[in-house]
Amino acid sequence: MPDNGGFPGIAGFGEPAYHLFFDTVVAYHDAEGRKEDAVNPFPEDSLESLFFSKCYIDTLQWHAEDDIRDPAIQPEKALAIKRRIDGLNQERTDLVESIDSRILSRYAAVAARPEARVNSETPAWALDRLSILALKIYHTEAEVKRPDAPAEHIERCRRRLDVLYDQRGDLCRSIDELLLDISSGVKYMRTYRQMKMYNDPALNPVLYKTVKQKTNPVGPGL
Repeated sequence: MPDNGGFPGIAGFGEPAYHLFFDTVVAYHDAEGRKEDAVNPFPEDSLESLFFSKCYIDTLQWHAEDDIRDPAIQPEKALAIKRRIDGLNQERTDLVESIDSRILSRYAAVAARPEARVNSETPAWALDRLSILALKIYHTEAEVKRPDAPAEHIERCRRRLDVLYDQRGDLCRSIDELLLDISSGVKYMRTYRQMKMYNDPALNPVLYKTVKQKTNPVGPGL
């Protein structure tokens, strides 16, 4: 990633971020047993460390989504995987928001121009899409190399790869342009947070009704 003190703000940030994500996906698949908790190779609290953790969670969630679609899966296992996916998704959201907080702090002193516009997507959520794209490219490239795949399947995956590579270039450029616009005051950041409700025991009716029933059990009638 560019040597800019660990923060984005110059052209050429998107491509190095993509390669960090792709290398993280490779590291997962190269690991013996595909470990749930990887050793983060980057300095603690660095932006690179956040990127690695975020993409590793994406990779775990990707394979959990594969597993839960097994037609022969037992209900108990499916439930356990679904809860695992929910937990990973919450971790992913928290990390994306941490990355946005770092970027927002970096540009806090930049004065927005009078004509400045807010972008509908924050830099970190654009980077989130880039991380998922790295996963799509890795797995599509693997399909192209499958020795048991028919020629039609390989050709179809090659065509998909062409589109994914174009998307990678467009997304990397868009991230660079967004960061440059923010750093020059042409655009400004707003971080609304995702405010997810389904994992919050105070906001999900199923969860808070369950807690209430446990703390206020209905006794037998007189």
